[in-house]
Amino acid sequence: MGKRIGFVEDHQSMVLGVGAMFADRPELELVASSDTVPGLLTQQPELDLVLLDLRLSDGSSPTANIEALHAAGHSVLVYTCAENPYLVRLAAKAGVLGIVRKSAPVELALDAIVAAADGEAVVTTEWAAAVDGDPDLDAVNLSPRQQEVLALYASGEKADRVARLTGLSTETVNDYVRRIRSKYAAAGRPAGTKVDLYQRAVEDGFLPIPERGR
Repeated sequence: MGKRIGFVEDHQSMVLGVGAMFADRPELELVASSDTVPGLLTQQPELDLVLLDLRLSDGSSPTANIEALHAAGHSVLVYTCAENPYLVRLAAKAGVLGIVRKSAPVELALDAIVAAADGEAVVTTEWAAAVDGDPDLDAVNLSPRQQEVLALYASGEKADRVARLTGLSTETVNDYVRRIRSKYAAAGRPAGTKVDLYQRAVEDGFLPIPERGR
């Protein structure tokens, strides 16, 4: 029996494609797949490696997904379009074995999967750049109240509406927003517009990752 591989991917065509890729590599066997990490874990498969896409339609964060897979005893190799450098960095920090682009040549991807299934780190340009990035880039440290205000405000609510939902005054909400922007700027991740704040909230897991195509 080959290395037992699980795949968390929300596009069935990609799952079928990876299965087809394994056809000529008897040392690899795709034994489980799901469009979410909880969905894969409920199958309780015996796996040597989990391939994980970073952007899933359930809006889950890479950090939470990787932590859940590690807690279940699974090693993780990211297999993604790598369209968001910050998501790649989150995955690298969470302790994955490597990051492989879906656009990589088939043989390169297969060799990386074999190596990771053997417990070896897979060093690619994306993985190295993420690991070597500024270690303080994401050191924002918002308080729980600031996280709540950010999630509501960045999702499109106006300050007065956020005030009603949180029991704060509008002036206090605006002060929170100013402080949040200041913290992001100090961390090297400026958020001068509401769109920027939305992006930061998604990156840090305060809002769900939007589905592709939206």
